[in-house]
Amino acid sequence: MFVSDFRREFYELVQSQRVLLFVASDVDALCACKILQALFQCDHVQYTLVPVSGWQELETAFLEHKEQFRYFILINCGANVDLLDILQPDEDSVFFVCDTHRPVNVVNVYNTTQIKLLVKQDDDLEVPAYDEIFCDEEEDEEHSGSGSEDDDGSEPSGKRTRLEEEILERTLKRRQRREWEARRRDILFDYEQYEYHGTSSAMVMFDLAWMMSKDLNDMLWWAIVGLTDQWVQDKITQMKYVTDVGVLQRHVSRHNHRNEDEENTLSVDCTRISFEYDLPLKQVKQKFQSMDVSLKENLREMIEESANKFGMKDMRVQTFSIHFGFKHKFLASDVVFATTSLMENPERDGSGTDHFIQALDSLSRSNLDKLYHGLELAKKQLRATQQTIASCLCTNLVISQGPFLYCSLMEGTPDVMLFSKPASLSLLSRHLLKSFVCSTKNRRCKLLPLVMAAPLSVEHGTVTVVGIPPETDGSDRKNFFGRAFEKAAESTSSRTLHNHFDLSVIELKAEDRSKFLDALVSLLS
Repeated sequence: MFVSDFRREFYELVQSQRVLLFVASDVDALCACKILQALFQCDHVQYTLVPVSGWQELETAFLEHKEQFRYFILINCGANVDLLDILQPDEDSVFFVCDTHRPVNVVNVYNTTQIKLLVKQDDDLEVPAYDEIFCDEEEDEEHSGSGSEDDDGSEPSGKRTRLEEEILERTLKRRQRREWEARRRDILFDYEQYEYHGTSSAMVMFDLAWMMSKDLNDMLWWAIVGLTDQWVQDKITQMKYVTDVGVLQRHVSRHNHRNEDEENTLSVDCTRISFEYDLPLKQVKQKFQSMDVSLKENLREMIEESANKFGMKDMRVQTFSIHFGFKHKFLASDVVFATTSLMENPERDGSGTDHFIQALDSLSRSNLDKLYHGLELAKKQLRATQQTIASCLCTNLVISQGPFLYCSLMEGTPDVMLFSKPASLSLLSRHLLKSFVCSTKNRRCKLLPLVMAAPLSVEHGTVTVVGIPPETDGSDRKNFFGRAFEKAAESTSSRTLHNHFDLSVIELKAEDRSKFLDALVSLLS
């Protein structure tokens, strides 16, 4: 069920309990976790934090800890599946789910005892009505055993008439039940066929802190980074992003109206960033403060002129920056890239949990060394992304499969292991699709989605596959590949692992790739 009063129905309930916190491996979830940790620290709430990167880890962690806890909090995981069916918890277990994944599973919506959804009600949820998807079967059971006849087969005419009426009534009820089930299938198909994202979980947690008058500047910054993660990962529409930026801007004005000079002051600014293009390489490799004065003064005009020359629109976007004292200034998008790179670091110098903790720590201003390390990793990742996109376009690796475009990175491709993780491969795929749309002359291909594969494990012979929706001006960011991948794998018995919280990301045996793609073509044609 949806929680209407987060403070009373969620926070005050867990405040006196020991809770287990499951956090997904994405930047928005980390930011929401940081806000909740700050609130728990303020109120001395005991909790255990468990990072989970997929459904298998969530199930395993739950089985390991379920005897020790009654209350469980899930951040950016659990809303879009039947959680009780997957975890099989005890009847007294309660789950608080703060998740951006949409659509929300209907069983979670209408479960009033164990599932509590921390979701903004002003999101466009479009949940089907209860009577359209759930039916009381008691009436069918009442009539299942009726209609017995006398042993000698001879009945009074009144009883025969009554029996005929009962038979007609049961026949009518069966027909109505079949019609209702057909409508239910259609309603659920329309509701569940597209995957998309709602309001940032970090923003939801910041709203909770604000309602309790416990919001701090650090929490506001984490909410900003969570929203920026959704923008960087292309999870929300431009209109949704602009609307949420406006909400956060009001909080920024409220928190940062003072002029303080202390070196440890944290201040957040709303600014506009532009993307550099066509500037001297020697200059752009320097820090901005060291660039030629003439370039710094005319930078915006130079960028806009270059943008017009190459037909590039919307070069400027509203975002936020932060100052840590006098020395350190960061853009929210840079923090997103740095944190993602730390979390998906392909180096084998630690476990996934170690990388998660390192990424979580980098969001604290007391760990700026980790943030700077993440920025260096992000630079390496972005350079590899640019070079890989250029290589794919120059060698015509993006091919049309009919209803979608397809690109596969081969083993041995430079920096290929940088794209084995979901967020990195998704980012590469989106930028590749945008670049392909801008460069191709084929009008039909401009409207097609993209399926991209990259090697995951040579030892196990697996690849990571992601599906990206079409790149159009009016795109609503809804992704239909999650259900399509499931049906294609089921119809061909392809060995796939649907382990990621984003349904449009799967793991596939390389040997089954051909038949899987053939089924996908047939399904989407």
